[in-house]
Amino acid sequence: LSADSAKGKRVQPPWSPPDGTEIPKLKLYNSLTRTKELFVPQRGNRVLWYCCGPTVYDASHMGHARSYISFDILRRILMNYFKYDVFYCMNITDIDDKIIKRARQNHLLVQYRAKKPSASQILQDVLTAKQPFQVKLAETTDPDKKQMLERLDTAVTTALTPLQGAIQSKAPDAAIQKQAEVLLEEAKDLLSDWLDSQFGSQVTENSIFSLLPKYWEGEYHKDMDALNVLPADVLTRVSEYVPEIVEFVKKILDNGYGYESNGSVYFDTAKFDASSGHSYAKLVPEAVGDQKALQEGEGDLSISADRLSEKHSQNDFALWKASKPGEPSWESPWGKGRPGWHIECSAMAGSILGESMDIHGGGFDLRFPHHDNELAQSEAYFENNHWVRYFLHTGHLTIAGCKMSKSLKNFITIKDALAKHTARQLRLAFLMHSWKDTLDYSNNTMESAIQYEKFMSEFFLNVKDILRTPTDITGQFEKWEAEEIELNKSFYEKKEAVHEALCDNIDTRSALEEMRALVSQSNAYVAARKSAKLLPNRMLLQSIAHYLTDMFKTFGAIEGTEPIGFPVGNNGQSADLESTVMPYLNVLSDFREGVRKIAREQKVTEVLQLCDVVRDDILPELGGFPTHDAEGKEISKGQTKKLRKLYEAQEKLYNEYLQTNQNGS
Repeated sequence: LSADSAKGKRVQPPWSPPDGTEIPKLKLYNSLTRTKELFVPQRGNRVLWYCCGPTVYDASHMGHARSYISFDILRRILMNYFKYDVFYCMNITDIDDKIIKRARQNHLLVQYRAKKPSASQILQDVLTAKQPFQVKLAETTDPDKKQMLERLDTAVTTALTPLQGAIQSKAPDAAIQKQAEVLLEEAKDLLSDWLDSQFGSQVTENSIFSLLPKYWEGEYHKDMDALNVLPADVLTRVSEYVPEIVEFVKKILDNGYGYESNGSVYFDTAKFDASSGHSYAKLVPEAVGDQKALQEGEGDLSISADRLSEKHSQNDFALWKASKPGEPSWESPWGKGRPGWHIECSAMAGSILGESMDIHGGGFDLRFPHHDNELAQSEAYFENNHWVRYFLHTGHLTIAGCKMSKSLKNFITIKDALAKHTARQLRLAFLMHSWKDTLDYSNNTMESAIQYEKFMSEFFLNVKDILRTPTDITGQFEKWEAEEIELNKSFYEKKEAVHEALCDNIDTRSALEEMRALVSQSNAYVAARKSAKLLPNRMLLQSIAHYLTDMFKTFGAIEGTEPIGFPVGNNGQSADLESTVMPYLNVLSDFREGVRKIAREQKVTEVLQLCDVVRDDILPELGGFPTHDAEGKEISKGQTKKLRKLYEAQEKLYNEYLQTNQNGS
């Protein structure tokens, strides 16, 4: 007390906060700088995001899935993990050279079939159509396109020969007509292209050009729903924004960055690039002057010699195209015409998001000229240099190492992919690769995703089995020993590692590996407790399973409100199937164990054999396999795998035996 009184009146001692550790911050790979940049939204927590949508003239394929699943993953993580308030806008391109040409070709081919041409007429028309096709084949230098054209040429030639032979040998009319139908099917692309060159200018009904994209847009939305891709907050269609596009073009002209020529309007790239505060081709400056890329950007119907001669420079591009016969058209100050491809996104994004957005997304192959032209004309309109703050581009998708393209007719549709694998397996395959790098869609890629799903699913099932073990409310909280403390330490370390991975350009590949490692550690803990005849800690395992489930929900790999694990069953019933079925399975399991116990005590072998039939014969037929042996000892994973292989081998032999007997009889 004397020491205390010497200090005077007692007061609280000084306090200082801990030093703490620096928390990682989100960085995104920005195509505008080609490096990872700290992500800073323009307006607090709000993120304005525009994504280039599909040009709808054919079935959606895995190349589309590459972009839209990847952006769905990024969007979900920004919203649900980093808690940004994301406003997501996407367009549908329903006015485009590809759509116009495909709509005309389809229409003309339907008309051709409706006339029911004779076999000799079909033969003559295909031979005529083959002449310009052969010229095109000879002039094509791109190896992938040449290979595609050669495949088509071979298919047509293979179908031509039997028909020519049937006609020369004066085969029956039915046989000749059958061969003609085969040729017509094989040569439909070649023939429709020739029909378009002859009669395309006579197709004038605007509805012909709107029905095709309307149909394929509907199919696209069905595919996205099947892939569990979230719909956009705002969806814009080019056909609904023509007035806004016209006003956008007018202002670019007023600002001095465009010029009118023969009813078309072009962007003056040289004038824009020379003006203060502006720079053309921010994304791929080294591509300026690439005439092949520029012409692909203008479209097949817009690169004729007369069109190219209208430009002040070969590097200029169309903002508004004067419509020719056989093309849809809208009124404008420059006469009847239609929008250029690049201006469509600028006008629609500007209408919804204003003079600057946080994120713009699209496929890697859109960087030049499409996105560079979007940037130029938008910054010419708004007179700024920051229309897009962060440009994100998803990597290419290859098929078993080969380039995939709709125009090359070398693609796997989303429906075909979903017939082989589930939407979750496809998403896991994407999650296991960087969103900005090339992804190879192959058997090996999908097998890795399937094995990852199986590994996680088994963990979730094991945890749910542990949690189903009856206990009173206080029994849920067991004392933590060194093993629980160590696992919990690893749990938090893995959560930190996952966070670091997601902050590093949303590196889902590393995040999934950290989650896999956490499950491996948890499995080792459970195995050690069981071998010591001790119960695993329910609450700790439940926390780990909840965390992993929440992460998969964040990634879009789990739908619904299931607290733990992947839903069991088909879509639509998955949320309730397990909770509905499990009580009955538990009753059956408990009843079987009770009967076996009595049968062993009273040595009733017939009843024991009947119980074994349920386990060994009936359950495997339903897809179930035993988890414990006859003595009640748990079967290891290795033993279970051997059992499955043995069962499948025996089943195969049995089926072969049945087939042999059937054939013999």
